[in-house]
Amino acid sequence: TSIGAGTRIWPFASIGYQPQDMKYRGEESWLDIGPRCVIREHVTMNPGTTGGGLHTRVGSNCLFMVGCHVAHDCQIGDNVILANNATLAGHVEIGEFAFQGGLTAVHQFVRIGAHSMIGGVSGVDKDVIPYGSVIGNRAELGGLNLVGLKRRGFGRDTIHALRGAYRMIFEGEGSLSERAVRAGEAYPHVEPVQQVAAFIGAGSSRNFCTPRDG
Repeated sequence: TSIGAGTRIWPFASIGYQPQDMKYRGEESWLDIGPRCVIREHVTMNPGTTGGGLHTRVGSNCLFMVGCHVAHDCQIGDNVILANNATLAGHVEIGEFAFQGGLTAVHQFVRIGAHSMIGGVSGVDKDVIPYGSVIGNRAELGGLNLVGLKRRGFGRDTIHALRGAYRMIFEGEGSLSERAVRAGEAYPHVEPVQQVAAFIGAGSSRNFCTPRDG
């Protein structure tokens, strides 16, 4: 286990012990935690397994509140927040500045996009697009994470473009991936839109969280 400079770990946390995977046979594996993270009481973080490259990674400036769980082979970006008792199954990927509400659970192999928000007490078994906001069991997409966008200083024009792209992606004809391509082509110079289009186009073992009528 590698712990970055300035990271603080509170009592009763369990960091770097054997992963909760029946296939694990004692292989040498790793857990890397970036600098300036806050890991509160009863948080558990496990190293990787053979099925996930033997490596669990946590970025910098992350906050893990009481009782969070980061399972084997998770890949967590910078400035991520997990509220009390939020849990990640194995192989979950989380982009930078994502927020996960309390008592939430994310299914294995799900991808959580950058700057997204998961509302409390949600069960997430599908990918969440960057800048998306989801809630529910099972979680459905409720729109964009507008509060997060404004707090992080995204401009009015960028937010307007994201809203237009969101409508293009989740309305109209064609498959989700085809609509994502069209949205990217419609806003070629708006980086957040390109992130969303690339996220959908990258492919995944999971489906995507979509609006209730999407």
